[in-house]
Amino acid sequence: MNEKIEHLKIIKNAEVYTPEYFGKKDILIAADKIAYIGTDIQINKDVKTIDAAGKILIPGLIDNHVHILGGGGEGGYQNRTPEIVLTDITTAGITTVVGCIGTDGVTRTLSNLVAKAKALDEEGISCFCYTGNYHIPLRTLMGSIQEDIIFIDKIIGVGEVALSDHRSSQPTVNEIAKIAADARIGGILAQKAGLVVVHMGSGKSQLKIIEEIVERTEIPPTQFLPTHVGRDPKLFKNAIRFAKMGGHIDLTTSTPKMIKPDKLTKTSTAFKKLLEAGVPVENISFSSDGQGSLPKFNERGEFIGLKVGSIKTLFDAFRDVVLEEKIPLEKALQVVTSNPAKFLKFGNKGSIQVGKDADIVLLDKDELNVNTVIAKGQIMIEDKKVLVKGTFEN
Repeated sequence: MNEKIEHLKIIKNAEVYTPEYFGKKDILIAADKIAYIGTDIQINKDVKTIDAAGKILIPGLIDNHVHILGGGGEGGYQNRTPEIVLTDITTAGITTVVGCIGTDGVTRTLSNLVAKAKALDEEGISCFCYTGNYHIPLRTLMGSIQEDIIFIDKIIGVGEVALSDHRSSQPTVNEIAKIAADARIGGILAQKAGLVVVHMGSGKSQLKIIEEIVERTEIPPTQFLPTHVGRDPKLFKNAIRFAKMGGHIDLTTSTPKMIKPDKLTKTSTAFKKLLEAGVPVENISFSSDGQGSLPKFNERGEFIGLKVGSIKTLFDAFRDVVLEEKIPLEKALQVVTSNPAKFLKFGNKGSIQVGKDADIVLLDKDELNVNTVIAKGQIMIEDKKVLVKGTFEN
């Protein structure tokens, strides 16, 4: 087999969602790109061919908030959560992740974060990261937010900065405004998102700092991506208002969401309530908070327990939106594919189009289970069999 044919793959007879429904199509992959979409691709016996009859073809999922290094430490050193491994990501139908640091910006460093992002990239998926962490002033690699975004290829924005949380630095409006302005300029100069991802706690201030910045400066609401916005009823209500004024909001899938006092509900149900409240689907994304620590604190702010966030919940929540909430597949796909691609300015990701990255997932049609995963043109999972594992996975 010659070298050219080794870099070609054909997917036949798939029901394609781009995320919009596109019909039954064949797709030609050349190296790491989608080269052709049609109904008349002729099969060469020397070209790898996947028969996707009875399968749904979708873009690879994008998770914009993953603690790829692990997180935590709120309960001491033994509670530092472990690093993520490649198959945690691919078995969940995810082909692109963005890594972040949370509470612990001391033992979890930016240099390690960038190195881990590069490692995951080498193992086969696409991985990026944010500069900074909960605490202000932010720790950066190059000396400033702008320099990190401009000169470090993997860094696309700032995150996660904490607001309305007892673990944050209790920043002022001016401090957050300056961070947003620096991230915005860095993004403009580097042609990156320059986004500020904001961890939202359930404290008293809610979204007030972000709303004040948008009201009194020229910084648009889309410069921020507040996440965990379903964690309590008041925050959820304020997030609806913020999204309806043009802001983007992010629901976290790794924990149940409280949208009524003392009543926990699934992310899929919270999403449906957002739509019912008139929030444009284009302003919503899901992320997993994978490998992040999910600590519990009592009413005095004392640590009483911890769990680890699972990246697999991103796919589970997307699936629940379709199967349980009966929301059309096209709309459910947006919040885990095209919307995060738009928020993060990943122009080559998030949709099935000629010339874009060959990040593709095949789903079993009835139950929407992951069958095959292709990342950057490489088959990672085929017919539910893992073909590519991380370097140190058994």
